Amino acid sequence: MLKAGHRVIGIPKEVKVHENRVGLPPAGVHALTERGHKVLVEANAGVGSGFPDSEYRNVGANIVGKAADVFSAADMIVKVKEPIGQERELLRHGQILFTYLHLSADKNLTEALVMCGVTAIAYETVELSDGSLPLLAPMSEVAGKLAAEVGAYYLHKTNGGIGKLMGGVTGVAPANVLILGGGVAGLCAAKVATGMGAHVVVLERAVERMRHINKIMPQVSCLYSTPHALRELLPSTDVLIGAVLLHGARAPRIVARSDIQCMPKGAVVVDISIDQGGCVETARPTTHADPVYEEEGVIHYCVTNMPGIVPRTSTLALSNATLPYVLNLADNGFDAVHRDEALARGVNVHEGRVLCSAVAKACGYDAGTL
Repeated sequence: MLKAGHRVIGIPKEVKVHENRVGLPPAGVHALTERGHKVLVEANAGVGSGFPDSEYRNVGANIVGKAADVFSAADMIVKVKEPIGQERELLRHGQILFTYLHLSADKNLTEALVMCGVTAIAYETVELSDGSLPLLAPMSEVAGKLAAEVGAYYLHKTNGGIGKLMGGVTGVAPANVLILGGGVAGLCAAKVATGMGAHVVVLERAVERMRHINKIMPQVSCLYSTPHALRELLPSTDVLIGAVLLHGARAPRIVARSDIQCMPKGAVVVDISIDQGGCVETARPTTHADPVYEEEGVIHYCVTNMPGIVPRTSTLALSNATLPYVLNLADNGFDAVHRDEALARGVNVHEGRVLCSAVAKACGYDAGTL
């Protein structure tokens, strides 16, 4: 019998294609069980990240055979990606769902969360007073670094690319990499691309951010982002990385199909912002099972869960950031959002109302308040 104030926390196995991350590693579960909470982990939920069921049992978790049993018994569900398919039908009124949601690009999911009455708190909209996004940042780091690696890989002729080596060689120029946005993802993409020896340009609008990038990476060119600057650069761009973010809102479409037509045949587009709808007109969501397609002679990589391909790193990095919030929610229930302003900003849907103004605008709802 659980003591008053103790809750049941559910960690289901992710069902998105090739999503090998897990909501919490054993260390995070241990932190919950030490406080007296009951943790239900679906069988094999952590295997993809290298955490067998035995490690969860050793820290006090109960291993449950079916996702339905996790959802039916848990007061709070801790996931990585948005609920899809049958998962949506398993959510219920009064339950807390804590995960990435990206609702501005998914009206159907928003409607499902409104209808079932769940409290949906999105990692990507938990926001500190300085405007930073502590739960989005670690996966932005991973995706940014992967974007440069992916770009280099698909430049290979055998993968459909133009046949350029990212860093060039003596007497031969390196590839040109253009990064849209100098936030966490864009900065990490620039670091890796520069480390490979590529010529890197970042388009950004925040002047202080450009100064920061120039200070730590003087070899990177930072230009003020305008449509004119973009169109001047695209004809010589070998790898275009979209890392544009509007907090909680749908990503702005800043690259038109006509812009893509200006790029060299065999160039590569990696749209990191595809989770939020994508910043490239020709981008459409793909999976790790079928990650690329060709549009206008350009290879497009638009996987919506890029960090899922390096699940060990990603799970640990994500849990480092989410665990304090998970513990707060477990200890205090929904009252936790009244104790933590950053967490309150993460509430997207609560008891049939859309509370995030950006989501409400994108999906056609009137925004409510806590």
